[in-house]
Amino acid sequence: MKRICDPFAYSDGPVEHSFWAETVPVSARAALSGNVTTEVAIIGAGFTGLNAALKLAEAGIDVTVLDAKQVGWGASGRNGGFCCLGGAKASYKSLKRRFGEAALSDYMTAERAAVDHVDGHLARFNWDVDRHSDGETMLAHNARAAAGFAQDAEDLATLYKKPIDVIAKEDLADRGFGGGFYGAITTPIGFALNPRKYVSNLAQSAENAGATVYGDTPVLETKQVGGLWQLTTPQGQVTAKKLVIATNGYSSETTPPWLAGRFLPAQSSVIVTRPISPEEQAAQGWTSRQMSYDSRNLLHYFRLMPDNRFLFGMRGGLSTSKRTSDQIKLRIRQHFERLFPAWSHIETPYYWSGFVCYSRGQTPFAGRVPGVDNLYAGFAYHGNGVAMGSYAGALIAQDILQETTLIHPDILRATPGRFPFGRFRRLAMYPGYLYYGLKDL
Repeated sequence: MKRICDPFAYSDGPVEHSFWAETVPVSARAALSGNVTTEVAIIGAGFTGLNAALKLAEAGIDVTVLDAKQVGWGASGRNGGFCCLGGAKASYKSLKRRFGEAALSDYMTAERAAVDHVDGHLARFNWDVDRHSDGETMLAHNARAAAGFAQDAEDLATLYKKPIDVIAKEDLADRGFGGGFYGAITTPIGFALNPRKYVSNLAQSAENAGATVYGDTPVLETKQVGGLWQLTTPQGQVTAKKLVIATNGYSSETTPPWLAGRFLPAQSSVIVTRPISPEEQAAQGWTSRQMSYDSRNLLHYFRLMPDNRFLFGMRGGLSTSKRTSDQIKLRIRQHFERLFPAWSHIETPYYWSGFVCYSRGQTPFAGRVPGVDNLYAGFAYHGNGVAMGSYAGALIAQDILQETTLIHPDILRATPGRFPFGRFRRLAMYPGYLYYGLKDL
């Protein structure tokens, strides 16, 4: 196993003070010991791996899931809980230019299907995940961003056959969006949830269907012998007909070697406040429970949760060391106070960070890996993994089962190219962050 970031990023340090960890216990799964033979082996017990495992197990397939830590330890258990449209960092305009109008239409339909996929799980299994918010709201951080909302609303309404709500700057306060923004646009697709509750329920349902999940079982090496995959772990070995890689930003360069250079981990950090009283909410003018984000490229995302705590997250952090983590803790607090000055006295006892994952083409990948027999992967959701990561797992399972029920757009099958600079590719983020920071002015 060969990873490209500071060892601190793969330790328990970044999630030591996670709010989600206090909301639901996740049963520890035992480590693999000995030799196991299975039809499908999945590396990664997060949204992607467990959605694949659930679908495969329900179809009667013998499936084994391995995680280097535990269920939901990675991004699936530490994200902001936004189940919404998205998955690509590339703009729709650039996707249309690269892949064509028909492919873009299929991809946008899949984004909607991804949200519906998670919604379907919640309805079918009746999981309690602290669901709230009717869609998501983007808030303009400057007048230039707000100027494009009217056209965006028209385009989205045509695509999704739903009314899109555009809110003028002078009406934001009356709608509970107090924070000095220049306007807003709400797309009524998606919802917020507690990601740890979701991934915990998902794992239990996969196991109930017949999947086997092992924790504390890092895969040290993968190789094909006689047409079968052999996975070496510290205390055993798994032999499988098919292999699924579902490790996203926590992937290794060598398990399997095909992944080398094709994923880019980028940090995202979150703080959560103590419960905010109605009087304090009124003082800031923020009473909405919409999951929201601003129009910056290096965005902030935030929401008032059902228990009146406020979640506030942001991208950033070019190093992945403990020292940088401590610096980001101070910086995210500064950003929080700048956007919500009336809450500058409110404590934020919870702070954690994790990886979102980018691809070079800025699109997700889900499906069979070209040129490698019986290898499948799902990764690079660009900060929108609740919906798209879940859907990617279902698509991978569908490919294995040779079904065609779910729409699987060509854009999700496009092979991700390799980033330049190999294991040092994160150095390219420095000029990238500078560029996007200047664009956000």
